[in-house]
Amino acid sequence: MSFEEIRVVAVVYTAVLLPLVIYWKYKSRLPKWIPSFYIISLIVCALGWELWFTYGWLDGDPVDIRRSDNLNIWLPKNINWLLNSMGDAGAILLGGAWLMWITHNKNLMIFKRWNWTAFMVLYIWCVSQNIFVEMFLYHDQLADGKPLSWAPLSPFGPYFNPVLFEFNERTIMLQSQIPWIVLPWFFYRTLINLNNLTTEN
Repeated sequence: MSFEEIRVVAVVYTAVLLPLVIYWKYKSRLPKWIPSFYIISLIVCALGWELWFTYGWLDGDPVDIRRSDNLNIWLPKNINWLLNSMGDAGAILLGGAWLMWITHNKNLMIFKRWNWTAFMVLYIWCVSQNIFVEMFLYHDQLADGKPLSWAPLSPFGPYFNPVLFEFNERTIMLQSQIPWIVLPWFFYRTLINLNNLTTEN
């Protein structure tokens, strides 16, 4: 395995496992809405795009064709969608909630009613991490010429997928960015609703 392949595998499994370890270690001190938010986020990410991008169901290549044999061994196609969805729900969305909390002086009111600056923290985090992932982690399997499937939360599919920009001969494409451009508002609203629901109960 190359160093880059080892890095991809390490980052994926860390993004999956670290949030779960942190949750189980500090469960008694964490808000009650976290498990529900995690599960809802996982399901939305899986059904919204991760399953489609993994299997190439509609006019796309499956992930095992778009990447190396070594990565297919360590990140098998049939659990690839689950690993990515768990990373989305844990490291990205729960990590984003933590960043919102830290940047707002640990004020829990940002989880009870909409706060635009807190939302912008989440939004910038979601978009920037996805650009980072596409540039430095999954750049080979998301490159120009390796079509992704149409997906419900990436509705333009491969049919309208311009290059947004290039950096160091790596491309950032519209299709893989769309979910994180349009969904942070939904996840923040879901978090607020869950928090208020658990508070009432």
